[in-house]
Amino acid sequence: MAIFIRDDVKIHYEEYGSGFPVLLIAPGGMRSAIEFWDRAPWNPIAQLSGSYRVIAMDQRNAGASTGPVSGSDGWDTYTADQLALLDHLGVDRFHVLGMCIGGSYVVNLLHEVPARVAAAVALQPIGLEGNREAFHEMFDAWAAELRDAHPETTDDDWTGFREGMYGGSDVLFSVPLSEVAAFVTPILVLMGDDRFHPQSASRALASAAPNGELVERWKDPADRPAARSAVEDFLAK
Repeated sequence: MAIFIRDDVKIHYEEYGSGFPVLLIAPGGMRSAIEFWDRAPWNPIAQLSGSYRVIAMDQRNAGASTGPVSGSDGWDTYTADQLALLDHLGVDRFHVLGMCIGGSYVVNLLHEVPARVAAAVALQPIGLEGNREAFHEMFDAWAAELRDAHPETTDDDWTGFREGMYGGSDVLFSVPLSEVAAFVTPILVLMGDDRFHPQSASRALASAAPNGELVERWKDPADRPAARSAVEDFLAK
């Protein structure tokens, strides 16, 4: 098991294959970890590692990764972890593929380091559509599992952290659509269609991004081969 340590943060990551780097950001909400790829409709580790250097990671305080918790934490906290790992591995330019919460992480990477991201893929990105309470419940359940390990973190800290992730009115949470409209990086969106991943979020992201593309059907077994080909072709452009 590969571990990257930065200050008080310990990040578990794994590498597969060789070639141009692809950072994978797993589904699982606040529990985003490599193991969740095995539960996805298809696994990009298996799909891409034959042609790319695939870098998969557990986000902090998920899987085997750990780190401190503060009331000022939010999307930028995780983006800093992701970029620090890539710097540690000597990666400058890279593709990024994220699913679920990974979609919002992908968008934040495009916002923070657009020159470093060659192409991006977002699979069923999370989004705000009358469902904020569902995200609060998911966050609170995750936080309850961590409280014993973080006795220094107050109730106000946890509330501030939750607000930093799931507050505001931005449909994608991490970046306003008005700023997505300035992106130049190509982004392929595979549409979601459930409570946490509403169609509206996928459509909004693909529409707002000047170089955005949308795949509407991809989860059903009959649709997966075409979706896999769409991702492969998109990254190979």
